[in-house]
Amino acid sequence: MKNSNPPLRDKTIILGVTGCIAAYKSAELTRALKKLGADVWVIMTGAAQEFITPLTFRALSGNPCIVDMYDKNAITTPAMHISLPDAADLILVAPATANLTGKVANGIADDMLSTTIMASKAPVIFAPAMNTKMWDNPIVKENIKKLKKLGYRFIDPEYGDLACGGTGEGRLACMDSILKSVVGNIGAKQDLDGKKVLITAGGTREPIDPVRFIGNRSSGKMGYALAGAARDRGAEVLLISANSSLEDPKHVDVIKVKTAGQMKEEVFKNYKEADIVIMAAAVADFRPAKEAKDKIKKGQGSRVKGIANIELERTEDILSELGKKKGGKILVGFSVESEDLIKNSEKKLKEKNLDLIVANTADAFDSDVSEAVLISKKKKILELKKQNKTSLSDLILDAIL
Repeated sequence: MKNSNPPLRDKTIILGVTGCIAAYKSAELTRALKKLGADVWVIMTGAAQEFITPLTFRALSGNPCIVDMYDKNAITTPAMHISLPDAADLILVAPATANLTGKVANGIADDMLSTTIMASKAPVIFAPAMNTKMWDNPIVKENIKKLKKLGYRFIDPEYGDLACGGTGEGRLACMDSILKSVVGNIGAKQDLDGKKVLITAGGTREPIDPVRFIGNRSSGKMGYALAGAARDRGAEVLLISANSSLEDPKHVDVIKVKTAGQMKEEVFKNYKEADIVIMAAAVADFRPAKEAKDKIKKGQGSRVKGIANIELERTEDILSELGKKKGGKILVGFSVESEDLIKNSEKKLKEKNLDLIVANTADAFDSDVSEAVLISKKKKILELKKQNKTSLSDLILDAIL
């Protein structure tokens, strides 16, 4: 199982750097944000360039460092001050000077950084750094109070040695405080850190002949969404997938299978390592007792030439067998019912010794959205309204935890 779950994976962060001696610390901050998985774009004010060069940020971020709204070398679109804010999950200004916070507080947008902040709906975090006398200035305090009231967030400076040679409050907050604030605002929860999660997905296919099979309409979307959500919350994830056309989730181990028999083999080969097993796959209940060697010809009308009936046999009940062997593992099953949803799902929960069952109707098949009823071993029932399967996955994981 792979463990590569940085909490800022796939997040785009704009890092604003202003004219302050603490600007040099922004270089290390860029590196740290990258290590946490973020795509970092740095915007420097003109004054910031007096303390550190754009080339430093370009090298550390892997993206152009933007210093001017009309910089043709760095800007790839005519409206960068609109397109970049639209793509941002968060804007972090560190260090933030009294000048920058004052401009934003009073609606002034006269450079790329202030304009980007004005044009964005993403959360904005300011990490101020300045001389103690400036930090204590009532105008600065009033601007910060105004910005906080408008929803802007602040990481207050620390007490310590200042560039002027004095000591006092105004020193840029430490790296850990800044990163903690960023992750707390947009990062994924890491409540599955250190856990190993095995998830099955998709629908098995039981061959009738080389061309035809008995199967179902499962697309695998629920299982794949669960795999991505568990990964983002810090888990090592193994996804055993049957017949899905979905793209493999990044940083997740994936094993592909076709039949119920193959699914069983891989599940029992790997389940002992897992702390949590989520059986989201739609495993066929029956398969042909005998697979035809050659394609069965249609023949005349509705008659099937060479075969009168397809004799069926039961497939392996993987979930039931896991329930007998699970020990201290958390075992989660899924139930698709067309009638008596709660009653039939509660029966399945008990018979298969599950800790939680996710019950839904056949409408959930091959859909991007779903509604579900979660039933726990303690008979607690939680109804989840119709929503996309990504958000539904997080609610299922919340219930498991």
